[in-house]
Amino acid sequence: MAVQPEGTPCWADAMFGDVEGAKSFFGDVLGWTFGEASSEYGNYTQAYVDGKAVAAVVPPMPGQEAQSQWCLYFASPDAAATAAKIRQNGGEVLMDPMQVGEFGTMCIAREPSGAVFGVWQGGTHEGFEATAVPGAYGWAEVFTREPEKADAFFSAVFPYTAQQIVDDNVDFRMFNLGDTTVLGRMKMGDEFPPEVPSYVNLYFVVPDCDDAVAKATKLGGVLRFGPMDSPYGRFAALSDPQGASFSVIDISRTEGELPKTKDV
Repeated sequence: MAVQPEGTPCWADAMFGDVEGAKSFFGDVLGWTFGEASSEYGNYTQAYVDGKAVAAVVPPMPGQEAQSQWCLYFASPDAAATAAKIRQNGGEVLMDPMQVGEFGTMCIAREPSGAVFGVWQGGTHEGFEATAVPGAYGWAEVFTREPEKADAFFSAVFPYTAQQIVDDNVDFRMFNLGDTTVLGRMKMGDEFPPEVPSYVNLYFVVPDCDDAVAKATKLGGVLRFGPMDSPYGRFAALSDPQGASFSVIDISRTEGELPKTKDV
């Protein structure tokens, strides 16, 4: 597999205080199996679908216990150069580029409107081994109250072109690499409690949205929105029992026409 083009969402992981609980929940809801915990790297544990790596879970390091949340990583050919661009464009580098053995180099950052994300310069670990299949990553959106800050930042840090959805009722932008749309940006409205910060929402593909929601809620997950049909698939927003937000989408079940967009 070739290294992903710069700016491509390429990996996802999350810290969980109860890693075994997270493995049990996501194993049931998304069909994940798990590899051995890597004690050399903080018990980092990869999740697999049909033998292909799709994400990872890890316990927090001592002193870093916080709300569980998913972190999306964007591919970079040079994590140090990307970190410099992040700082130059009003972002904050929370963790300087750090080499992770031969696997690659990681960096954690916060964009100016508050959403946290990662940067990954692939080595032997190049990122997702499967996408857009049941259990794997399918899509991501930056949810923000300050879209102008996020839009300017992502367009400056990564080689994106952008299109805005033409709709008076929603402020939604899509970022593209060439002909491929790789990321969405949604303006948060009053339906989000004021204490909810900007964040990156990950969508995992499922064979049946309603079935995934039923499994998740039975296991202590919380339904936040949906299920709802869209031109992209039937989807729902959830939180797992430890509070990490994510969405599920059945991309085989689409309804309605794709929205009109304009270049920006």
